[in-house]
Amino acid sequence: MTRIEEIAAQLAGYDPKALGVDGVQSFLAKMVQPAIITQREEAALFDALDRVLAEDIVSPFNVPPHDNSAMDGFALDGAVLDAAGPDQEIELRVIATAFAGAAWRGTVGAGESVKIMTGAVMPEGLDTVIPQEFCTVEGDTVRFPAKALRRGDNRRRAGEDLRQGEPALRRGDRFTPAALGMAGSLGLPRVPVLRRLRVAYFSTGDEILSVGESPREGAVFDSNRYTVFGLLRRLGCEVIDLGLVRDDPATLEATLQRAANEADAIITSGGVSVGEADHTRAVMKRLGDMAFWRVAMRPGRPMAVGLIPRQDKASQPAVLFGLPGNPVAVMVTFLAFVRPALLRMMGCNETAGAPAPLLRARSTMAIRKKPGRTEYQRGWVTQVPGGLPEVRIAGNQGSGVLSSMVEANGLVVLHHGQGNVAPGEEVDVMMFEGAI
Repeated sequence: MTRIEEIAAQLAGYDPKALGVDGVQSFLAKMVQPAIITQREEAALFDALDRVLAEDIVSPFNVPPHDNSAMDGFALDGAVLDAAGPDQEIELRVIATAFAGAAWRGTVGAGESVKIMTGAVMPEGLDTVIPQEFCTVEGDTVRFPAKALRRGDNRRRAGEDLRQGEPALRRGDRFTPAALGMAGSLGLPRVPVLRRLRVAYFSTGDEILSVGESPREGAVFDSNRYTVFGLLRRLGCEVIDLGLVRDDPATLEATLQRAANEADAIITSGGVSVGEADHTRAVMKRLGDMAFWRVAMRPGRPMAVGLIPRQDKASQPAVLFGLPGNPVAVMVTFLAFVRPALLRMMGCNETAGAPAPLLRARSTMAIRKKPGRTEYQRGWVTQVPGGLPEVRIAGNQGSGVLSSMVEANGLVVLHHGQGNVAPGEEVDVMMFEGAI
């Protein structure tokens, strides 16, 4: 029994001719091995965006390293607030100014305060900062109402962000902009990362023109290569572009074998339906352990997944994702299935590798939908003050219409058992930000 057959046998109700979205996700979760990347590298911090951390980074010191002011204002001993009545005005003498970057080491007596800048070290014995906008200053005297703050306000404590000896970032975290800043706050010029996942991709079909070719009747320019390239680069993968492959079995076989030898994963677009000119299915089946599906979804019905052995038999096989040929179907199947699988292969932890959470929004219009398949409709989400976001369907929903994908900022996800949507009804939305 092949690996694909073993997985299929474990899934209740598995039917390759009518597979639901949940079934595809369950199948891929079993087929795709997590953390296949083991090679480590050192990356300069400016080059680490979207890379996957190879080991925990432990904070060598407290962040911040000392108690400091969260505001421009006046530092004081909060005991004066405890002793004052709620309607009392407090008056203090200002004896010095504490600036960020250099600790002020003087002594503060009763009835005294220190003018302080944001980020400056809190002077010894002082624990509270009154923001300057609440104060009246005359000469070296500052006055403010006692009720304007409580003891301890506007003070950042040492170690409030990170404690010395505790993990600041975990193995499997992706280096987001925030994580880059975290590593920078620890003074790290380089960080340990896993090597990038290598993904080879190509388009198929005699009807496809490469950019730069002369137009001809019955042919269309290739958009999928550029879409897939962008999706993979946004994911932080090493991209191997194998171009456009014609409907010739020998060329297809050679290209697929090259892809398997050079990459961890392979993505193709087109050639996985049942047309007479689609040689890709036969070549895939001859080279590897494959499953061909008709997925109960729109757009994106035909899809193939499998494992293609490398010529170096000691290495694990490359994972193949055969996507539909229509441009929007390519993007939808990538976001729904391929992206989570690649994140898993990259070595992301469960949090970093999880699919993006769905946003709840209120539809501004009626949407026609029959139960029995999952539909992904392009939509535009807008924020509504004090309420749920609203979403409207964006343009023509044909699977070959890229213009409405450009107009959209998310996909309205209409689930398998869901029917028609009435205006004002809540729906789920997969937002593009952060994914594409």
